[in-house]
Amino acid sequence: MSMPAPRNSLTDIAGLRVGQVHDAAVRTGVTVILPDQRAVCAVDVRGGGPGTRETDALASHTLVDAVDAIVLSGGSSYGLAAADGVAAALGARGDGFALFDMPGVPKSPVVPSAILYDLANGGDKAWGEEPPYRALGKAALAAVSDTVELGAFGAGHGARAGLHAGGTGTASLDLSGEGGRVAALVCVNSFGSVTLPGADDVYWAWPYEIDGEFGCGRPPADWRPAPEDWGAAKMQPGPRENTTIAVVATDIALTPAQAKRLAIMAQDGLARAIRPVHTPFDGDVVFALSTAARPLGKDGEVQLARLGSAAADCLARAVARGVHAARLATG
Repeated sequence: MSMPAPRNSLTDIAGLRVGQVHDAAVRTGVTVILPDQRAVCAVDVRGGGPGTRETDALASHTLVDAVDAIVLSGGSSYGLAAADGVAAALGARGDGFALFDMPGVPKSPVVPSAILYDLANGGDKAWGEEPPYRALGKAALAAVSDTVELGAFGAGHGARAGLHAGGTGTASLDLSGEGGRVAALVCVNSFGSVTLPGADDVYWAWPYEIDGEFGCGRPPADWRPAPEDWGAAKMQPGPRENTTIAVVATDIALTPAQAKRLAIMAQDGLARAIRPVHTPFDGDVVFALSTAARPLGKDGEVQLARLGSAAADCLARAVARGVHAARLATG
């Protein structure tokens, strides 16, 4: 039987570490996912208002087939500068991509990123010409560890999940047999609701909860959702005011095309946990990472289907875990 790995976290994938920092005055933050070795990466973008950097380079037909880090950030378009800070710090270490080693020519770190909108959350955004995100990116890189904090941490610090506090969540599964491990990390800032209409203590992800990990109630036996009852969704969104951004990862070796399929399948986890999702107001983005610690089995496509299904389950659980932790912290 498949169960969460020991940390129930993205860092259950050996070779991945996570850094989270935030600025409480600005009410924003940054999360960095750092592989020990450059890792195969793909991305799937479903939201109507995405904000991303270097995602075109992740297509399976392009030159670059691995990344040095992934950055998730608040700050809308300003937050894309967080990846500048990470790339600069990694380049100073000598990390990055190069076709040839040439003396005096720095390598080029490949640092895809995605942002969410937290500009209207009441924090002090009077930063003039010096937004804090480049510095926050460097600080998050310096803070990488095996620990992922749940709730108002990292890029999820200033987030809102519908009418509830949003935040950062994570979850993992250790698949039985030779299935490998899969895990997810998400920063939830959705237009849609994560809880059932009329049952605010019940998360849409309730069928996927394991061992009470997000304190979820259960819907009444006769409960049925009305066709357009969105419950605790944000009902007056402005342009780009939302977005749920996530990373799923596995220790199984995948090609860029297979990682893309993993990201596509993982998006279903957002559909299981948020209603509605992928709206014109959201910029939903899911990255997929492979650390290639274990080989893909002889029944590779079947194993990939299993990984994708598990990634979707992990992502749904991570959404509920993150929001639940944020709600507990805010009372």
